[in-house]
Amino acid sequence: MEQTKWYKDRVFYQIWPRSFKDGNGDGMGDLWGVCEKLEYIKSLGCDGIWFSPIYPSPGADCGYDIADYMDIAPEFGGMEAFQAMLKRAKELDIKVLMDLVVNHTSDEHEWFQKSRQRIEPYTDYYIWRPARPDGKLPNNWDSNFEGKAWTWDEVRGEYYLHLFAVKQPDLNMDNPLVREEVKKILKFWLDMGVDGFREDVITYISKKEGLPNDHLFPIYKGMPNYNHGPHVHEYLMEFKQDVLQHYDCMTLAEAPLVSPKKALTYIAEDETGQMDMMIQFQCQCADCLFTDYLPTKFSLRKMKRAFSSWQHKLRGKAWNMLYLENHDHPRILPRYGSLDYWKQSGKTLAASYLFLQGTPFLYQGQEIGMVNWEPSDPEMYEDVQTRYNYAHSNLNKPLDVRLKKMWRSSRDSARTPVQWDNTANAGFTTGTPWFYVNENYPSINVAQQEQDPDSILHFYRKAIALRKRLPVVKEGEYREHFPLSSTQYVYSRQMPGEKLLVVCSFTGKVTPLRIPKGFDLSHAEVVLQNYPDASAATLQPYECRVYLW
Repeated sequence: MEQTKWYKDRVFYQIWPRSFKDGNGDGMGDLWGVCEKLEYIKSLGCDGIWFSPIYPSPGADCGYDIADYMDIAPEFGGMEAFQAMLKRAKELDIKVLMDLVVNHTSDEHEWFQKSRQRIEPYTDYYIWRPARPDGKLPNNWDSNFEGKAWTWDEVRGEYYLHLFAVKQPDLNMDNPLVREEVKKILKFWLDMGVDGFREDVITYISKKEGLPNDHLFPIYKGMPNYNHGPHVHEYLMEFKQDVLQHYDCMTLAEAPLVSPKKALTYIAEDETGQMDMMIQFQCQCADCLFTDYLPTKFSLRKMKRAFSSWQHKLRGKAWNMLYLENHDHPRILPRYGSLDYWKQSGKTLAASYLFLQGTPFLYQGQEIGMVNWEPSDPEMYEDVQTRYNYAHSNLNKPLDVRLKKMWRSSRDSARTPVQWDNTANAGFTTGTPWFYVNENYPSINVAQQEQDPDSILHFYRKAIALRKRLPVVKEGEYREHFPLSSTQYVYSRQMPGEKLLVVCSFTGKVTPLRIPKGFDLSHAEVVLQNYPDASAATLQPYECRVYLW
């Protein structure tokens, strides 16, 4: 089948299903709730959705521990609700991406249960190693979530590898039978009518032969031996050639610690590319080192370097995926913006990335400026990564200090229910919500912002409509101006006949407006702004302007 590049003209909305909208009153977000809100998603200008996992799962990692790849979890409405949602999405011309998680499964998956009993053909579906004579683990690798990467299984009498939670054993992708299972999963959903996949930590699926010890990495020990492993491109090309290229679909790779140069080995727009776009983490590291749990002061220069590097190095060779928020990071507004200038910085953050070249993704609640949840008790956290980090770090610090770090770092900070209105439970459910609702929902919610023409919500609508209207946003050349500025992000997009200049202030102070040479404002139209007066020679705190020639 001839494949098109339809994803280059779309804007995607990520749904964290548990917390999006409850349609049946049981307290859990579900696909009936998604059906209710598809028109809302479309009203934003979004014409694609990415679902975080909605498969049957024990929930050890909020659905990323999958027990059955070819079904929909009953708490989300089962297959009936999914097909109803898919039908309505197609009527609204909304593309649907599933989350493909094939580095690991749940330990409750049938494959693992049979593998631990050495039942053929599942014996080698996972990565097993016997105990060493000296009593040490098979190697020194760390899990990304819970301690070391090896757990002893009493039934099998061996250790199994898990790069994430203990209940998430890694699949052995070197086994051709496992790769055939992946192809069956891809075909199952594509034949049903989904439009593609976001592929979870897909660069981890090939481990270095012999699983050697790691003496390089101080944290996430072992990563050089499994990230971008020896057969990863071979296996991804196999999936593409045997399945994906026969459908008009798209694929999005999640890739921790990846550079633009490395990304091109996966997503180059030539015969060597195996996938279409890549989720990089560099744009999330302007206020941390490697991980949200090693926070630093926000650096605008670092954020700009990340954006500009990907814009320049992928230009004409591959296509960027653009985002500021997703389910794996705390909310961006308190991190890169300012709670003192909540509305202004929420809009500036939107403008800072929505006019870059690529396909933008919004995360549920981002469009109304939802901020981090701040629980009073560490036991209120659900996330396995958060609970482990709280239990094993800053042990000598008082409770309030430890909690503050979790507020800043936890993935749960961005997983609270979407705040639809100011009624009970923020309009998320008529029952008892599965998770805590942020207490600020009476002042931050969709219904209130629908009524406010100056809201963050309406700003997102205007910005998305503008980027879709202007060819220069899709095709124009990117250039960053004043890269050494620590308070302003200024960039232009240019093509014959059309020129765009985006000016974003990232400070609570009034600063002089800096315009690059060759941009005559007397001939420009201000097509987007977050203050009433966009004619002054100074920028107000967190002001943004978009000029068009």
